[in-house]
Amino acid sequence: MGPTEINGLPAHALLVHVVVVLVPLAALLVVLSALWPAARRRLGVLTPLCALVAVVSVPLTTHAGEWLEARVPADPLVRRHAELGDQLLPWAGGLFVIAAFGWYWSRRADGLAGAPAAGGGAHATARGGVTAMTAVLAVLAIVIAVGSVVQIYRIGDSGAKAVWHDSVTSQPRAGAGG
Repeated sequence: MGPTEINGLPAHALLVHVVVVLVPLAALLVVLSALWPAARRRLGVLTPLCALVAVVSVPLTTHAGEWLEARVPADPLVRRHAELGDQLLPWAGGLFVIAAFGWYWSRRADGLAGAPAAGGGAHATARGGVTAMTAVLAVLAIVIAVGSVVQIYRIGDSGAKAVWHDSVTSQPRAGAGG
């Protein structure tokens, strides 16, 4: 499905950095786009594109992680990290869906918002629907963004514990400077 090794190193150790940067960045862009119309106009299609790359990077990274998991000693901390990693794809997918729909909706809503107000209730009703949908998108964007960032933190914390739990002592090595 994707690379398992890059230049002799486990690909997971390298690909994880893509996920750790892009998922929170996509979450930030989604929230900015949902809450700030000027940012939404400036960011345009960049928000769903960033979210798309983020969601594609998640299965590549988990695949490389599963390959690595099969090659390290069995450990409950590694299993916990893998379980948490498997839970990220729905959050990243949600970011992409809300980013793409938000981008589409903002383009459609800009057209409705510019509709002339004179002549009746149809335009006022359309503008009210735009406002309601924009509010719903903002709430969903915040929930999905926070959930995805919290999940990234949980995965990273469990991964660091799995890697470093038996590797560092509280006392420096003899003769080590520092």
